[in-house]
Amino acid sequence: MDIRHIGPCNGEFAFVGEVGGIDLRTPLAPDTAAAIEAGMDRYAILVFHDQHVTDAQQVAFSLNFGALEPSLANVTKPQDRRLELNIADISNLDKNNRLLGRDDKRRMFNLGNMLWHSDSSFKATPAKYSLLSARAVPAKGGETQFADMRAAYAAFPDDIKAQIEDLITEHSLLYSRSLLGFAAFDDEERRAFAPVLQRLVRRHPVTGRRSAFLSSHIGTIVGWPVPEARALIRDLVEMATQPQFVHTHHWRAGDLVMWDNRVTMHRARRYNDTGEVRDMRRTTVEGTPTVVPQAA
Repeated sequence: MDIRHIGPCNGEFAFVGEVGGIDLRTPLAPDTAAAIEAGMDRYAILVFHDQHVTDAQQVAFSLNFGALEPSLANVTKPQDRRLELNIADISNLDKNNRLLGRDDKRRMFNLGNMLWHSDSSFKATPAKYSLLSARAVPAKGGETQFADMRAAYAAFPDDIKAQIEDLITEHSLLYSRSLLGFAAFDDEERRAFAPVLQRLVRRHPVTGRRSAFLSSHIGTIVGWPVPEARALIRDLVEMATQPQFVHTHHWRAGDLVMWDNRVTMHRARRYNDTGEVRDMRRTTVEGTPTVVPQAA
């Protein structure tokens, strides 16, 4: 196995690595899994081409890096699920593999994936790694963009770093979806998506690098007036998603991309989602519970 640098590099922060010489359909040797984890600590994003895995093979590969997070953070009812619980359905298909209608509630909700975010930041135990497998891709559009939150934080002015050092933010899917005008939540969903608290500045547990933990899921900053909080978060996101911090992945069928949610943001780009299939399947490795005490 080898890893080749292909993404932006801001000083010490190499961002994207392309992995060769590996077949993810077969079990990993422990030293190979350790080398991949070390690559994640260095790059934050690893790209594996030509990996035509099954769902079971994707799950088996993901389990090398920790326990998996069940896919419950959506508005799809259990009886309408297309995939098993360990696989998040990042597609525009219903359980019968038909395209979702333009006004389908699930499609409206999934449009939130086009906002900059970090997976599961709205959970008290946010995600460590996400692993997204491309099973079918549209002819045009549907790329995924990634922003390096280590390099972005390093570039923040010193006064901004001092201002945000100890801030606590409130994350919820209710807020990110409201940015698009989506409010069709029932009472059970509102309870499931109740806000959680996260530190705005975090330190990577292995490398020690600081990064900003930003996401469209942030609704406010604890102790701040809401308009002031949202204005600051918007400014920080604009600074953190400048072109020098961003990598765009152009998908092809068989790609598997793995990223570290602790030090990145990402977003999907537009495509003809009512006319073309985009079948993407994500496994998510759990992180560690937040150290911020949650509100009752």
